[in-house]
Amino acid sequence: MLITVLAGCLSNPASAPAEAPQASEAAPTPVPPSPKTIVVEVNRNVGALNPSNSLEITRGLDEVAQECIDCHKKETPGIVNDWRDSRHGHVAVSCLDCHIVSKEDPTATQHETLVGTDVYISTLVPPSRCAECHPNEVEEFEHSGHYRSALQVEAKDAMQTLMLVHEGRNHPELKNAPQETGCMQCHGMRIQLDSEGNPTPDTWPTSGIGNIYPDGSVGNCTVCHTRHKFDIAEARKPEACASCHLGPDHPDIEIYENTKHGQIYATEGETWKWDSAPDAWEPGDYRAPTCATCHMSGIGELSTTHNISERLYWNLWAKRSEVRNSNDPMSPLTGDGEQGRAKMKMVCTACHSERMTDAFFMHGDKAVRLYNEGYYDPALKMLNELKEKGLLKENPWADEFQKIYYHLWHHQGRRARQAAMMGAPDWAHWHGFFELQQDLYRLQDIYNYRMETGQIEQP
Repeated sequence: MLITVLAGCLSNPASAPAEAPQASEAAPTPVPPSPKTIVVEVNRNVGALNPSNSLEITRGLDEVAQECIDCHKKETPGIVNDWRDSRHGHVAVSCLDCHIVSKEDPTATQHETLVGTDVYISTLVPPSRCAECHPNEVEEFEHSGHYRSALQVEAKDAMQTLMLVHEGRNHPELKNAPQETGCMQCHGMRIQLDSEGNPTPDTWPTSGIGNIYPDGSVGNCTVCHTRHKFDIAEARKPEACASCHLGPDHPDIEIYENTKHGQIYATEGETWKWDSAPDAWEPGDYRAPTCATCHMSGIGELSTTHNISERLYWNLWAKRSEVRNSNDPMSPLTGDGEQGRAKMKMVCTACHSERMTDAFFMHGDKAVRLYNEGYYDPALKMLNELKEKGLLKENPWADEFQKIYYHLWHHQGRRARQAAMMGAPDWAHWHGFFELQQDLYRLQDIYNYRMETGQIEQP
């Protein structure tokens, strides 16, 4: 059996794909490879195909694209091996389709093998390039909380001071180290260029999801489905989220592992079907949801989305949780909370009854409100009163009250809220509310001493 597949993305836009055989043609003659035709030889029933392991493909690539592959097979074989196994590789999306740029592009460079040609390439592949083939996904991302992850850090003076002055010790040469190796590897970086159009080493490489590219586009698609395989199965597994969503201030992977969903995934997830098409990955392919199932995947009447804020009700990372109510992706409250809750319930009721789903969210909402009213509001009131009396140190990181206040919302408070809304009892209780009450009692002691004595330092 011989099937001819036409590539969707062309390295040479001027080349036209060969016409596919019409359905009415009785016995189509095998078509020889053209510059953008993939000849797929199949030795079994077409309906049972798994493109990742059952197709022998002869790729028709233009001369320059083939040269890229031939050279990189020797110089960076890991890249080519990833590409070979990717969907891009199976439909002849070549290196040039993603890396080629115009001569006028500020990131344009020429490899030594390209000198003398009119082909220019860029090390950087911004989301604006991904949008040429995946416009909906990029547009959805631009309305999500992920979009602002670098922009908001860049705009906050307090965050810059923490990274550069306090953590970086304001060192004349090394103060950027905490930023380069820590925060921005998740949040993203504004990538700068040197005089030759290459990214500067102090701003790249970065695996941050909110990278800001020289062309102004924002995002980093390869965070979740890593280059150069771009595997949908990888992005659906919780480990794809875990490199950023972990640790004392947002232990989402640890929270997931503490849930019944995480327990089921840990015991049998390797047997699930991970490579179903978008909007076709449904219960039955898996027995418990992952991060992607709830926040992104098409399930029931819901369509796949790359807007991870779309199904959320509360803002669970802020100092005080509020219901989402903004169309501005730069707002901490981006999204529509009521619609988000309705959509998330549609995810839940694909496996659970409405009664169970409603009760689950009632439990979580009570925990969030308790944090707001029982912990954050009293802590903020004390902070403001101490500030009015001049009883706070100028350096918040050398002030015991301000440090505990920070941990109350940024660490323990987030853990309690996020664990409550995801069904992780140990993180909601022992790592959450138990530590919150300890924080609050300590804040009250410090507050009372300072207000009674007018002194900041205790003996």
